[in-house]
Amino acid sequence: MGASGRDAPLTALGRRGFLALAAGGLAAVAAVVRGRAQTADPALAAQALMAAYPEDVVEANGSEIVFASGRRMTLDDGRDKTHEERLEQTDLQDMFHDPYPWGGPILPPARNFDPGRYRADAFFREIYGATREAVSSQLVTVQWLAGTRPTPLPVHRKYGIPERLARVSATLESLGPDLIPYLVEPAGTFNWRPVAGTDRLSAHSFGISIDINTGFSDYWRWAGGGPDPGEYRNRIPLEIVLAFEAEDFIWGGRWYHYDTMHFEYRPELRHYQRLVGGG
Repeated sequence: MGASGRDAPLTALGRRGFLALAAGGLAAVAAVVRGRAQTADPALAAQALMAAYPEDVVEANGSEIVFASGRRMTLDDGRDKTHEERLEQTDLQDMFHDPYPWGGPILPPARNFDPGRYRADAFFREIYGATREAVSSQLVTVQWLAGTRPTPLPVHRKYGIPERLARVSATLESLGPDLIPYLVEPAGTFNWRPVAGTDRLSAHSFGISIDINTGFSDYWRWAGGGPDPGEYRNRIPLEIVLAFEAEDFIWGGRWYHYDTMHFEYRPELRHYQRLVGGG
């Protein structure tokens, strides 16, 4: 349910209409909204990657995808992994392991249900740039909250990410002043760095994510620092989540290892849902 499929702009709906629109789609996500792990179909995963990144993923067969550069990448390494192994040694099939509950209500996810948290670094390096310098050369600036509190944010130029983030911003400004405190002073977009406590690259390294105001956010590592997040915490309103999801950004608040400030552009998860008949 991307923005291009709507009959009317989100900015014209208002807060009641916006939430009602989301409520109308709840049946499609009822099976996954609390979080059920699901092994992905590698053939459908390949189709989803081709649909989401057509400039880069140009061919797929039963075992691999082919990039425009000529590089090939295996879909499934054939290993049966634990949750931690899936995070640390992610193959392309693993990225789709947990179905993302687009448009669902905010509910505590099931244990280790982390849809979209699995990322194959090599894939995103091929799509967006393999080094800090390569990504930096492709960044453009978006004026976040352009009509309220303009803040320049650098994001990757590919796949309409600047335009999508600008539409998210305009939608949220149109929904009234109550949401603005959650959105001012965003914690950042591009930052070439690893995920805290790991050697894996953060999505921020590729200029495809944004962290909103940390003053209203919750992060599992802040809740004691142990290996398990414990009780789920969130203060981000659903309207903010839905505005981002309408533009194919996923939300870290839908993860068991919650990160409620975090949104990242992951269109392949939307395409995979469509292919499996989830909307």
